[in-house]
Amino acid sequence: MAATTSAPSRRTRDEANARSAALADLARRRILVIDGAMGTMIQRHRFDEAAFRGDRFGDWKRDLKGNNDLLILTQPDTIRAIHRAYLDAGADIVETNTFSSTSIAQADYGMEALAYELNLEGARLAREAAEAVTALDPSRPRFVAGAIGPTNRTASISPDVNDPGYRAVSFDDLRIAYGEAARGLIDGGADIILIETVFDTLNAKAALFAVEEAFDAAGFQLPVIVSGTITDLSGRTLSGQTPTAFWYSVRHADLFAIGLNCALGAKEMRAHVDELSRVADTLVSAYPNAGLPNEFGEYDESPAAMAALVKEFATAGLVNVLGGCCGTTPDHIRAIAEAVEGVTPRALPKLPRKLRLAGLEPFEVAA
Repeated sequence: MAATTSAPSRRTRDEANARSAALADLARRRILVIDGAMGTMIQRHRFDEAAFRGDRFGDWKRDLKGNNDLLILTQPDTIRAIHRAYLDAGADIVETNTFSSTSIAQADYGMEALAYELNLEGARLAREAAEAVTALDPSRPRFVAGAIGPTNRTASISPDVNDPGYRAVSFDDLRIAYGEAARGLIDGGADIILIETVFDTLNAKAALFAVEEAFDAAGFQLPVIVSGTITDLSGRTLSGQTPTAFWYSVRHADLFAIGLNCALGAKEMRAHVDELSRVADTLVSAYPNAGLPNEFGEYDESPAAMAALVKEFATAGLVNVLGGCCGTTPDHIRAIAEAVEGVTPRALPKLPRKLRLAGLEPFEVAA
């Protein structure tokens, strides 16, 4: 089935620059609140296979249930309403429902050709919701973060224990897929590019390369956030880096913010956010899960409990951007927004001049 896309409606260079300046000004004045889990909210609707397919994909040859990004096209009112619920709860930034909207991830459903359209329309839905809420109070602008997930492939690790040199994806494969996603997000009107849930730094570097190419093609740049994932209590990403080594590997990209999300609850993430806040000379973001999953894979941490934990992140001067990942809802975001209201955002540290390199561990040489 051929994909159909509307004409691009990306911002002009002047509009993008103005939005970026407004975002930077807001971040200087207060802690920004990013939204919570899209997947958690989608699950509440209990969509069946027919709902995922909609009219357009009724005769698709593969099962589509579980392809949450496809709901951008088949259930747009629901996705827009979820964005609106997070904005009404106090989020300054909403993420597009495009975590898996790359040709690599969509290949599981035979929908590689839809990648650009998913990102374009995903950004548009979020932008419509953000503009509607901003219109109610123009003194408080809301922003759209175009979400780019890690894909289901890793460029650093072999999926075959019998062939450690094998890679299921190449850097250029990732660059091409990420570039298509980035162009869709830019054309759909995203204000920020969010490279999130990074478990493999090489994947992230391919995404950063692709995003820069997309900016060159667009004729302007957007703020970029990179958010890594500490996969367990080892304190490292899946590809083996500590938070500091991860930061040193991507700091060349002149990021708006560096941070962590997913895998851990706020309690378990706190030490790693602290580490990033000490070494990063840019903004720091954190959006943890609503605790650790229970025996049923569900998240039980209440909005009040989570808000109390992340408020301490804020009062300790560790963060500039706060929100929630798996298991969080508009109620969690409302509680977080209320908890950090009036708290001074983290001040950027003035770091001594050094050569900073990284493998799995950071390496520094004084000037």
